[in-house]
Amino acid sequence: MTASTAAGPVTAGHRRLVRSELLKIRTTNAWWWFALGALAWTLAALGVNIWLAHTVFTDPEVFGGQGGPGFTSRAFQGSNVYTSGQFLGLMFVMLIGILMVTNEFHHQTATATFLATPRRTVVIVSKLIAAVLVGMAFAVGIMAIVLPVGALYFSAEGVGTLLDEWPVQRSILLNLLAFAVWSVFGVAIGTLITNQLFATLLAAGLYLIGTQLGSLVFLLLANWLNNEAVLEWQVILPSVASQVMTSGGADIPGSPEWWVGALVLLGYAVVAGAVGILITRRRDIS
Repeated sequence: MTASTAAGPVTAGHRRLVRSELLKIRTTNAWWWFALGALAWTLAALGVNIWLAHTVFTDPEVFGGQGGPGFTSRAFQGSNVYTSGQFLGLMFVMLIGILMVTNEFHHQTATATFLATPRRTVVIVSKLIAAVLVGMAFAVGIMAIVLPVGALYFSAEGVGTLLDEWPVQRSILLNLLAFAVWSVFGVAIGTLITNQLFATLLAAGLYLIGTQLGSLVFLLLANWLNNEAVLEWQVILPSVASQVMTSGGADIPGSPEWWVGALVLLGYAVVAGAVGILITRRRDIS
């Protein structure tokens, strides 16, 4: 009886904190800009991916010929089209996660927040849950665009919607996971770097430029060692791990199995979440 009554208020308190975090997001203009950016990028990426799929279906020789598995397969093209918008979409939800933490310091509300809820772990966990919900909402919103458009395109192409194929279904589900994980990254970065401007610029720069530089390093190493297998190690880059998780495979050059990307990304998420909680518990809030 006692345990039950004790557990109830804690659970209700957690729900109130999560709702409070979601309210903070809704009452700022930043998420609108990120949503509009995600929409614009999704439409652009969807158009490019549909054009790419059309090229593969009509002239596969451009990409080395039509084979069963690999880049020219229907499953890969289906996964690629149905996960359109992922690249910048993940960055946007990461930035929202950063703002969820850094806003507290930017607007000097951190002290009041932690005085109202002295258990800092509970506060950060609530922010993580709220960030994941926002990330999933972004993913669902993006999918509400790409799924019907993609299904109409593939049907017009004469290959069916491809939504009945497990590799395509798996990519769609894992795409949801990718958005959730990158939301966690955002909160973790915000706890590590409380300066809002610096945190957002650094995170966006590392995501956009760091990914390209990292891939270039692996490409140069592969050429230097004359070993294409080196390219598979790009999966240690979180953004590459997301792409591998949703559309990778051993039959695609330079890409390990999809589950390798999933494990790498989940590993980063666990570490990032734990580090964020530890830093917040030890930080002097004043």
